[in-house]
Amino acid sequence: MPIQPQRFLDELHKLRSFGAAGVGKGVVRPAYSTADMAARDWVAERMAEAGLMPRFDEVGNLFGLTEGPSLLLGSHTDSQPEGGWLDGALGVMAALEIARAAQEAGGPAISVVNFQDEEGRFGVTTGSGIWSGGLVLEEADTLVDRAGVPLGEARKVVGHRAGAGVDASQFSGFLEMHIEQGPTLDVSGDRIGVVEAIVGIRDMSITFDGAQNHAGTTPMGTRRDAAQAMMQFNALLNERFRNVVTPQTVWTIGHVNLHPNAASVVPGRAQFSMQWRDSDKDRLDRMEAIIRETAEEVAQSGFGLTFGPLLALEPVAMDPTLQNGLQEAARAEGVAWRDMPSGALHDATNVARLMPVAMLFVPSIGGISHTFEEDTAEADLVTGLNVLARAAAALAP
Repeated sequence: MPIQPQRFLDELHKLRSFGAAGVGKGVVRPAYSTADMAARDWVAERMAEAGLMPRFDEVGNLFGLTEGPSLLLGSHTDSQPEGGWLDGALGVMAALEIARAAQEAGGPAISVVNFQDEEGRFGVTTGSGIWSGGLVLEEADTLVDRAGVPLGEARKVVGHRAGAGVDASQFSGFLEMHIEQGPTLDVSGDRIGVVEAIVGIRDMSITFDGAQNHAGTTPMGTRRDAAQAMMQFNALLNERFRNVVTPQTVWTIGHVNLHPNAASVVPGRAQFSMQWRDSDKDRLDRMEAIIRETAEEVAQSGFGLTFGPLLALEPVAMDPTLQNGLQEAARAEGVAWRDMPSGALHDATNVARLMPVAMLFVPSIGGISHTFEEDTAEADLVTGLNVLARAAAALAP
C-alpha cells in the first residue's frame, strides 16, 4: 500500500488545531464540545476524500466505511479536559492514512472508526460502549457530566449528522493504535508494544458523613471530621493491599468533594472516587472486599458510610491471531518490540464484545499522558504507522 508518512503527520498536526490550548501541543476537545464536533466533521471530510463512506451514528461515533467485509481500524478524537494531541487521535489518523492507501492501491478492505466520548465525560468509553451493546442508549442518556448536563441533551449537537447504526458483522476484527501513556517503552528503548491484554477496572464512589462544625472551637477529640476519615481510610488501604497487589496493580483516589469545603469549617462530608485496575479478575475482586471492609472499619468511629454503584469492566485478552499479526509486522519492519499489558482502558475493551481485537503501542516521552505535555517522537509515530499498515495488509479480508 502506498503509505505516505508525511501526509499522515501533516493531518495529525492539523487535527491538533481543533481545540489547541495550553502549552506545547495541548488540546481541549471534550466530547460533544464545539471543538470536538468540528474535528469530527473535518475527519469525515477526509474520509470522503479517501474514498470511504462517512457515517455518524446517533451518539456521534463516526465510521468511514469501505464496501463489503473489512478490517476496522481506529480509536477516538475527544480529549481529556486538559489533554494531549495524540491520545486517541493517533489511532484515528493512522487508520485513515492506511485506509486511504488501501483505496489507492485497490485493496485490502479497511474501514475506520472514530468513537465518541472515550475519555469519559459521561462515563467510561461511552460511545463504543453503546455501539457494542454494553450500554443501553436509553440508560446512557441519563448519565450526567460534572456540570449536571445529561448525555441525552449533549448529544443533540450530533443533529443532522446522525444516521442509522453501523452493523458490526461487516468487520472481521479491530486494530487500535495508541500511545502507551506509560513509561515502559520509553525506558526500555523498544519502539513498539504489542498488547497482550487490557486490564480490568473497578470504580465507585465512597462517602463518609461526619459532623460539620466550627474549625476554631470544636476540640480535636470530639470532632467527626469526614476528611480525616477519608485520610485514615487511604492510609489503612495502602497497608492492607501490600500482600495482595503486584507491581502492575494500581489504585487511585482521583476526585474528592469535601462539604462545605471551607477553611474554617470541619468537613461534615467527604465524597471521593475509588478506582483500581489489574489484569487478574480475582485480584480485582479481593481488592474490592478489602476496600469495603476498610471503609466499614473507619466508619465505626462515628461516621455514616455510603458506597456508590460499582463500575466493573473485566480484563480483556487480545485475539491471538491479530496479536500475532502485529508481532510479525514488527519483526518484518525490523524494529525493537515487546509484548506488554495495557494499564489504560481503551475502546478495544468494548469492541471485543463484537469481534476479535488487538492493540499496538508506540512510546510516550517520559511516560506522560492526559496532560498538555503529552508527546511522542515523530519517528516513532511513523514506525507505528508502518507496523500497523503491514499488519492490516496481512489481516484484512
